[in-house]
Amino acid sequence: QVQLVESGGGLVQPGGSLRLSCVASGSIFSISAMGWYRQAPGKQRELVADSTSGGRTNYADSVKGRFTISRDNAKNTVYLQMNSLKPEDTAVYYCNAAIWVGLRKNNYWGQGTQVTVSS
Repeated sequence: QVQLVESGGGLVQPGGSLRLSCVASGSIFSISAMGWYRQAPGKQRELVADSTSGGRTNYADSVKGRFTISRDNAKNTVYLQMNSLKPEDTAVYYCNAAIWVGLRKNNYWGQGTQVTVSS
């Protein structure tokens, strides 16, 4: 079994910062891509940022220049540093990872962490 556990969400004022963390644990052979998605009320889940095991990153246009994704592969952890937050960043943020368990690669999701940007 593999689990992804997120932390770091909360309430922040516009222009503020938050750092999300996601730790993968369990019967992990290796992790390829790790990333963050978000889902606002009444909207579809969307990609925020992701990172390959080699360090290549990809960002949604709406967060480029404000958010930074990083990984600590030794700790099976992915981070999302969010700066200059806007009310439209309010959403539940989900960690996602493609993880090899033995000879099989599966896609896993965390439980989500709420980010609210409001004055």
